[in-house]
Amino acid sequence: MNRCAWVNLGDPLMVEYHDREWGVPVHDDLKHFEFLVLEGAQAGLSWSTILKRREGYRSAFAAFDPETVADYSKKRIEELMLDASIIRNRQKIEATVRNARAFLAIQAEFGSFDSYCWRFVEGQPIVNHRRSIKEVPATSTESDAFSKDLKKRGFGFVGSTIIYAHMQAVGMVNDHLVDCFRYAEV
Repeated sequence: MNRCAWVNLGDPLMVEYHDREWGVPVHDDLKHFEFLVLEGAQAGLSWSTILKRREGYRSAFAAFDPETVADYSKKRIEELMLDASIIRNRQKIEATVRNARAFLAIQAEFGSFDSYCWRFVEGQPIVNHRRSIKEVPATSTESDAFSKDLKKRGFGFVGSTIIYAHMQAVGMVNDHLVDCFRYAEV
């Protein structure tokens, strides 16, 4: 069974993530918020590191409930700075709280985050036909526009590279390699 070249076959979490989640179109706001939190946390680190801490993030950030996270106080942020089950980076933690507030504002404006974000790909996944991991870009015109708009709305840790990774994760872009068994499935 062929998988995308980035999958470390010795890492069961990575294999599971690739085989069941990555690239599957998401239309659930809580899942979108989860991936925004995790992708922001991943900046400068490996995705494997974040997957190993996913349950810690789930616990620390109220099962990725943006309404709860938006109400986090400075005291709660200080408590999270001591939580070894997540990446203890103050800027990333504070950005997660700000992002929750901005996420709620988008939901209020567009009805859902899902309807907001899928506008950047005209409501349909972009299906690429890549044969090599070297062909997969770090950003795209769509991720540039999405990132720029999120920043304008007060989000942090949403540069175009992070947002392109988010778009791949939530199925807005199908970047499974054409010889990967998941390519046709998603």
